[in-house]
Amino acid sequence: MTHMVYPGALHTRFQHVIGAMHLMQLAIDTLRSKGVLVSDEEEEAALVAILLHDIGHGPFSHSLEHTLIEGVSHEVISSMLMDRLNVEFGGKLTLAITIFNDKYPRRFLHQLVSSQLDTDRMDYLNRDSFFTGVSEGVISFDRIIKMLAVKDDELVVEAKGIYSVEKFLIARRLMYWQVYLHKTVVGAEQMLIKALKRAKELSNQGYDLFATQALQHFLKNKVNADNFTTEESHLNWFTKLDDTDIMSAIKSWVNHEDKILSTLCSKLMRRDLFRTELRSQDFSEEEIAMVRDKAKQHFDLSEAEVDYFVYHQTIYNSAYSADKEPIKIINNKGKLLDIAEASDLSNLEALSKKVVKYALIYPKELGFVEDGITFNFE
Repeated sequence: MTHMVYPGALHTRFQHVIGAMHLMQLAIDTLRSKGVLVSDEEEEAALVAILLHDIGHGPFSHSLEHTLIEGVSHEVISSMLMDRLNVEFGGKLTLAITIFNDKYPRRFLHQLVSSQLDTDRMDYLNRDSFFTGVSEGVISFDRIIKMLAVKDDELVVEAKGIYSVEKFLIARRLMYWQVYLHKTVVGAEQMLIKALKRAKELSNQGYDLFATQALQHFLKNKVNADNFTTEESHLNWFTKLDDTDIMSAIKSWVNHEDKILSTLCSKLMRRDLFRTELRSQDFSEEEIAMVRDKAKQHFDLSEAEVDYFVYHQTIYNSAYSADKEPIKIINNKGKLLDIAEASDLSNLEALSKKVVKYALIYPKELGFVEDGITFNFE
């Protein structure tokens, strides 16, 4: 839903994976130029792995993950689709899947697909920065790729590339808080999630809602981790879903007789987005209760229904994790150092700390938070 804040952010995941595959090719060419032996079979497999790494994303990507299908991540769905494609291609994707799942002994190939310094992140940071106009996300991906090396089949970075990697980590942190976790984006995503949740609830109660066949399947059936991997029809219908299925339904539900569904959809279509208050310290139970009470009165809601209009959310982000497969720097003597240890940038360790923020999302009609303490209502 980032396009609700940055109108240029309408690029697709297809464009992204093509870009990531291009960067993978550049990375392999660089490693070969430094004497790293990469066979044609390994090259093709790595390119296929990065091309398909996001294939399991559904409509609106992360926004609706775990919504249409409860408890199933896009990584699981990607793996299922790759396995199915492998059957169709007569086993030609076996090595690509092995690399994707980090089962191949030459780990640097997997690290190019998925790590804290992979071609996936290198592409989406630059691409998202360009389309949103947020220049803080621009990274020197060409410089980083030229500085890549391999030590004991692990991906490392030459010491002279450390400043480019530092900028990459800082850019990632800035992009998360300015773009991906922008407070208005978070609020819009929650509105979309709640609209679909309400539609599923009404559908289960016997209401007839407009939806494409693919969307109807997920509205009428309880699809979760227990049955998604065992019933083939769920995956078939999932592959037919895209953003158009969701938005055509939202547009139609504006006129639905259910006031909760129609209000949420109408506000989304009119861009009348809920207000999102973001803090470093959590909201008190009294504040949340006050907002809920105001929402109940203003929209004439029951205690259960108010959950569709007032959301309390905890948001986490860390730009770098020193514990999770750290980025290794190799110096001129061949010694390996964690980038946090090798860097002379004092705040790099701060980037590895998990940042926690708290969001309270509610309709603008209810007022605002003044100085982060008291609610003033119109």
